[in-house]
Amino acid sequence: MKSFAVALSLIASVFQPMIPSNAQTPTSKSTMVVAHRGASGYAPENTLAAAKLGWQQGAHAVEVDVHLSSDNKIVVIHDKNTKRTSGKDLPVRQTRYDQLKVLDVGLWKDEKYIGEQIPLLEDIVNAIPDGKKLVVEIKSEKKIVKVIEQKFRNHPKVNQLIFIAFDYETILEAKKSFPENKAFWLSSKFQSGVESILEKVKRDGLDGVDLNYRIIDMELMKIAREVGVEVHTWTVNDIGRAWELRRLGVESITTDYPDKILEVVK
Repeated sequence: MKSFAVALSLIASVFQPMIPSNAQTPTSKSTMVVAHRGASGYAPENTLAAAKLGWQQGAHAVEVDVHLSSDNKIVVIHDKNTKRTSGKDLPVRQTRYDQLKVLDVGLWKDEKYIGEQIPLLEDIVNAIPDGKKLVVEIKSEKKIVKVIEQKFRNHPKVNQLIFIAFDYETILEAKKSFPENKAFWLSSKFQSGVESILEKVKRDGLDGVDLNYRIIDMELMKIAREVGVEVHTWTVNDIGRAWELRRLGVESITTDYPDKILEVVK
């Protein structure tokens, strides 16, 4: 019986997350896990199925990308065209939503998702569970912000929205339109000093930055705390790296595999 117990213990150890042997205990601050384009490691990205799966797996938030269609519908899709996820090359901005909606964007991922459609942002917002968040990445031109404001300013789930964008003027516009919602500037690299950039973000009224994990280190986190801005990060699928980012104190980790990263940060 004793040898059987030892064997079970050895088997269990094999399946533990691969945390670096020199890893320090993470900070006590909780870290949000954000499902990147939904649980896109398992389900077709930016679909209702992927969003629902992300929340079902326990993610604190789901992130989706939005563009405007030719008839000014807020469409949930990452690319400017539909070729990668549907096989048909339609430019989103020049196509009506009724034409986009009939495309199958599930089959490329798995046969069980045949028939999955390109959703509207409204479809995803309406599906947000109580206590969860939706991170909206604005991919389209700045004028989409006004369309989002008109659609969601008085929506019952508006307080569950967070906004991010790479274009600085666009994210400023989002914060102006939704002053009570958090808004973060996306960046994969800094062209000038970290301190001056973070001070500008703070001065302009943004809540912080959402950064490629490769540029986050202890010094950047120290400056962010001194300036008083939040630091979020994307897209982290490596358990060891997630552990390190958790230890550094990032506010959230965006991942394609929320279930796996939750095991590290919870």
